[in-house]
Amino acid sequence: MTPSGGRYDAIVLGVGGVGSAATYHLARRGASVLGLERFDVPHARGSSHGRTRLLQRLLDADPATMALADRAHDSWRALEAETGRDLLTETGSLAVAVGGDEPVASGRRACERHGLDHESLSGADLTERFPGYAFPDDAEALYQPDGAVVASERGVVAHVAAALDAGATVRARERVVDWEAVDGGVRVDTDRDTYRADRLVVTAGAWAAQAVDALDGLLEPCRHATAWFAPGGDRSAALADDRLPPFVATVDGENFYGLPGPDLPGMKFGRADFRPTAPDALSEPTQADERPLRAFAEEYVPGAAGSTLRLSTGLVTNSPDGRFVLDTLANGRVAVAAGLSGRGYKFAPALGEILADLALDGGTDFDISGYALGRFE
Repeated sequence: MTPSGGRYDAIVLGVGGVGSAATYHLARRGASVLGLERFDVPHARGSSHGRTRLLQRLLDADPATMALADRAHDSWRALEAETGRDLLTETGSLAVAVGGDEPVASGRRACERHGLDHESLSGADLTERFPGYAFPDDAEALYQPDGAVVASERGVVAHVAAALDAGATVRARERVVDWEAVDGGVRVDTDRDTYRADRLVVTAGAWAAQAVDALDGLLEPCRHATAWFAPGGDRSAALADDRLPPFVATVDGENFYGLPGPDLPGMKFGRADFRPTAPDALSEPTQADERPLRAFAEEYVPGAAGSTLRLSTGLVTNSPDGRFVLDTLANGRVAVAAGLSGRGYKFAPALGEILADLALDGGTDFDISGYALGRFE
């Protein structure tokens, strides 16, 4: 097929959370860049929707990941300033343990190791401080004042808008069907056209293994469900003035989380119930998804256990060890971010910056040695 769609310095395959950031950073550095998205911008089929994401540094204990978390936080603020959009809300954050000491114990160790401001609380202390919560008195909790919530779809839109302002081209509803390394660059075939570029950046989420043979059989796309419940009951007033920070909680070995707003009243709830699925076969949410989330809310966050406002499913793509895959392939022509394991969105601006470095410079000043694909060989 003869290329007809033009030539670029870089093509980004997938314009979700990380792909939109990569497109932005490439364009900001003066590269001619094309972002290709098989769905809409933004869309609800992948890992970047769901209104909100929690930025909580205490779970990111190794130095390289902590550096990424710090860079991402600063970059979210810089993107807000550049675009005039509200993206990040400083809320503080909580880790809570019921029937054990995780994730509180590991979070406390990480805070102490990295000198992060934190406070240990009992369940009774937690309820007194944040009366919307009703965890048992003997629960353990860890509060971080620098925790925050980022508006996920707004972040995608902000990165895309800034990328377009910097000269990027973004095409939605255009599916990449094949690519090939040719003549020192790459050729990319879509269901609409054919393009050439010096470099290809793959940020295809659950579809990454379909785009990169080296990832085939390595990544596990999983279905994940969330629910939004309206305020309700005697404690609902505690939700009205942002007095409830977002949390992750482990209850008898089962992991849950909850986040406020920003676009719906009440709270969003989820749990670590990741069911392997083909990315093109993502099923709609059901009452079976809702029941454990409602039971959790009714027991531990009763002020946010009102009527159901929204149920949603999305995709989480897990790597074998739960760490990112961040590497180059095809003699440096292809940069890949994949297998983000449900933790990628908070790092999106930093990951996009690294991908731009890899595509344009062949390397980056960030320490990404621990994310190399070769660790699975």
